[in-house]
Amino acid sequence: MVASKPQKGHLLIAEPSIIGDVSFNRSVVLLAEHNSEGSIGFILNKPLSFTLNELVKEISIAFKVYNGGPVEQDNLYFIHRVPELIPNSIEIANGIFWGGDFEAIVDLINTEQIKEEDIKFFLGYSGWGELQLNEELQSSAWIIVENTYESNVIKKDAHYFWKEKMVELGGDYVLWSNAPENPTLN
Repeated sequence: MVASKPQKGHLLIAEPSIIGDVSFNRSVVLLAEHNSEGSIGFILNKPLSFTLNELVKEISIAFKVYNGGPVEQDNLYFIHRVPELIPNSIEIANGIFWGGDFEAIVDLINTEQIKEEDIKFFLGYSGWGELQLNEELQSSAWIIVENTYESNVIKKDAHYFWKEKMVELGGDYVLWSNAPENPTLN
């Protein structure tokens, strides 16, 4: 369902007009924070070519890592749906949590108490200053939708997520769902 104003836990769907933007073209972003000072989110559908165990030597299992956005790409962030296992987690909305005790996560992953469907890792995040996101919304760069998947958004197939949202929006968006990523190559 399309929302009129962004809120924590909502999804930002990149308009098809964001062609050529390396970070946000065909992105689906989970808003982890939205207030008068700005917004923070994580791109849910841009997997990177390396795995968590390649970045963190203490981890022995190869979880996927995603491009969370263009800000602080040297830092690792994570969202999850198991706050009972990860101390110091902060609820975003709908059973989705952000952050927590990373040492606990290392142990939980290595002992297979956390599965990849419970947690998602990102290098970097998407950030907007005080009025920046509102300006981008007014210029029709994003569509705001409620997160009807709730905590299952973590498990969504990254490859088809944007396309699926275009089909759900209907109308002209259905046409865009089948267009090549770079229409000039068509």
